[in-house]
Amino acid sequence: MRVASCQCGAVTAACSGEPVRISVCHCLACQQRSGSAFAAQVRFAAADVVTAGETAMWQRTGDEGGVGSFHFCKRCGSTVWYHFDGQPDVIAVALGAFADPHAFGAPFYSVYEERKFDWLTVDAPGMEHFD
Repeated sequence: MRVASCQCGAVTAACSGEPVRISVCHCLACQQRSGSAFAAQVRFAAADVVTAGETAMWQRTGDEGGVGSFHFCKRCGSTVWYHFDGQPDVIAVALGAFADPHAFGAPFYSVYEERKFDWLTVDAPGMEHFD
């Protein structure tokens, strides 16, 4: 069991099993949401995630028309988990919410690389890269 939480600890996502996908995203929306050059996420089967705590939710339509629903703590504002309407059986959890640099291996996908900062290199053995 791996547990992710917001900064203040009021919202958690307890994840069992192994991730479906670990990825980094360089899209502009993820840069804005994370306040960083990219966002990292770990996706699990929805049946393997138990969320707790009161969240606020914000939805946005992505570049390809799908809707993402982002759940964040009402107290501290940290995004803990989100899901996409095109993948109802999957929940994405913000990698940094686990606060354990050894909880997972390297990402296997790097997406929206055409929007990646020029100075940034993200690479790991076997990683797939997508523009």
